[in-house]
Amino acid sequence: MTDALQRRLPNSLQVLLTRKMLICVFTGFSSGLPLYLLLNLVPAWLYSEGVKLTTIGFFTLIQFPYTWKFLWSPLLDRYALPLLGRRRSWSLLMQIALLLCIGLLGSLSPSTEITPVLWLATLIALFSATQDIALDAYRRELLAEAELGLGNAVHVNAYRIAGLVPGSLSLILADLLPWSQVFWITAAFMLPGMVMILLVSEPAAAHAAPRTLRAAVVEPFNEFLGRAGLRGALAVLAFIFLYKLGDSLCTALATPFYLAMGFTKTDVGLIAKHAGLWPAVIGALLGGLWMVRLGINRALWLFGAVQLSSILGFAWLAWLGPHTLIGVDQRLALAAVIGFEALGVGLGTAAFVAFIARATHPAYTATQFALFTSLAAVPRTFINASAGWLIENLGWVQFFLMCTVLAIPGMLLLSRVAPWNPVGAKGAQVA
Repeated sequence: MTDALQRRLPNSLQVLLTRKMLICVFTGFSSGLPLYLLLNLVPAWLYSEGVKLTTIGFFTLIQFPYTWKFLWSPLLDRYALPLLGRRRSWSLLMQIALLLCIGLLGSLSPSTEITPVLWLATLIALFSATQDIALDAYRRELLAEAELGLGNAVHVNAYRIAGLVPGSLSLILADLLPWSQVFWITAAFMLPGMVMILLVSEPAAAHAAPRTLRAAVVEPFNEFLGRAGLRGALAVLAFIFLYKLGDSLCTALATPFYLAMGFTKTDVGLIAKHAGLWPAVIGALLGGLWMVRLGINRALWLFGAVQLSSILGFAWLAWLGPHTLIGVDQRLALAAVIGFEALGVGLGTAAFVAFIARATHPAYTATQFALFTSLAAVPRTFINASAGWLIENLGWVQFFLMCTVLAIPGMLLLSRVAPWNPVGAKGAQVA
């Protein structure tokens, strides 16, 4: 090991083991828990209580606040609740609301009270999206420019790990305890984030709130257009929309694909969960550490290439199958494809979220961050709905090849929004 490499490793670990990174762990966990509750625990609860699959499918529409949160984000930039400041006060209020709503959800009976269940789940999505606005803004104001890559990677990792509570622990408890107790236990996992909010202070670098609500709505857009220019702003927005489009569409119907290839539900449950989660966590953490040395621009190029090439693994798996007999070789191939794709997602997401954070101005973090993350969620929320129709008309192999092609435009835009060798401060700020 060279002297230079020996110096780099301790430096990277020193950056990782800091108070700011610990705060990012708590922001990620608090943000991830409510979303994964809606994605994993609520559908399982509804199904076990005899709710029809068509009704359960309708519940996916309650995720709309995550796509439209930029509409009320100016309120969080303009107004502060008493005592704790703009970011911490809104975060704590939403966390208290989430704890109560999650706990109360289990007291309802889906078989006879489906409408109240729907409204309470919608409130959870609304409060969760609003909490994301406040915590994203807090994190952007907390981290220095050089810390954005690693800090957002830590946040994303904690976000994913939070899914183990409603997606694993709570389901195990549901076999042992009544649902009412399961939901209150799940809700209690909001408490660590609340304690964190009470112990930390508002970021020292936070800018003053806009003078009026109109200014809170208009100034973030004027600042972004003035900093990037119209063509530059459109390029950034197009990149945010396109960078993860191919990968997101590729995995929209991943579970039906695995089953269509002949794998059993047990294969999918065991292999997909472990081969998918941990490579993504490791990839995001490694991506954050590498970004300390590489910089966000070069990380977007390198990690994006891994993300794009991982889609071809699904095309290869589709070309091999479907299998009439599943053996060790087929299961290893499935684990390799899922693991490589998860690693690509972890790396790509770490760089992508850091890019979004850097593209915001510290004076308008809530509104700009909410706008960018809402735009990034559009493919997952709307375009992925076309996956079934595309597969029926193209077949699995051609579908995955099309997803690979769809990942290319986002990579091509990198030369405009995040050049490998950025020239000038303006380019660095916008990119």
